[in-house]
Amino acid sequence: MTAQTDTAGTVTTVTAVYKVIGMSCGHCEGSVSSEISGIDGVTSVKAVAASGEVTVVSTAPLDEDAVRAAVDEAGFELVGKA
Repeated sequence: MTAQTDTAGTVTTVTAVYKVIGMSCGHCEGSVSSEISGIDGVTSVKAVAASGEVTVVSTAPLDEDAVRAAVDEAGFELVGKA
């Protein structure tokens, strides 16, 4: 997980990369991205089926259980952080 700070030293975004099993196509990527985007504070999601990695940018660190629930709802399995 990485955090970017502004000039005042406050964290503006947090980036985390998760490993997800089962994605095989663009539709899978869209399903996972859509579900994770629904978590409060998420500002962007990029899922890549080929690597199984999902990069999430948020305004604060995310609860991994919330990410796991979103991935489960999309029909896939969260392994953990990449």
